[in-house]
Amino acid sequence: MTIFKYEISLDTSKKTEIIDITLDIQEILTKSKLNSGIINIFSKHSTSSIVINENEEGLLYDFESILNKIIPKNNSYKHDFIDNNADSHIKSLFLGSSETIPFSNNDLSIGTWQSVFFVEFDGPRTRKVELTVIGE
Repeated sequence: MTIFKYEISLDTSKKTEIIDITLDIQEILTKSKLNSGIINIFSKHSTSSIVINENEEGLLYDFESILNKIIPKNNSYKHDFIDNNADSHIKSLFLGSSETIPFSNNDLSIGTWQSVFFVEFDGPRTRKVELTVIGE
């Protein structure tokens, strides 16, 4: 068994932004030269998330829209008295900070319509995503 660690740096440009990082992950997986195993994708920030879903413009719009309806900004959150970004933290809490995906033949084992996304809730910022590849 071999373990590799990599880091992706992302510059976000909006408060909320959904960035497809699937190709970045696949590139790193290819560099690892491992045939099969798992890869963990972890956001190192408490106001962002890693999710898997379909990369379709309407769906991504709906995703952002429904999150903003369920967890609106300026909702008298106690944390807003400190940083004014409680909604960003709560959205991240609900969606999670990581995903683990199997791979085989040096290729991500995701479905035809699945992509891996970094979701920014408190941008614009420079963000770090850590990838841990475990395999053989």
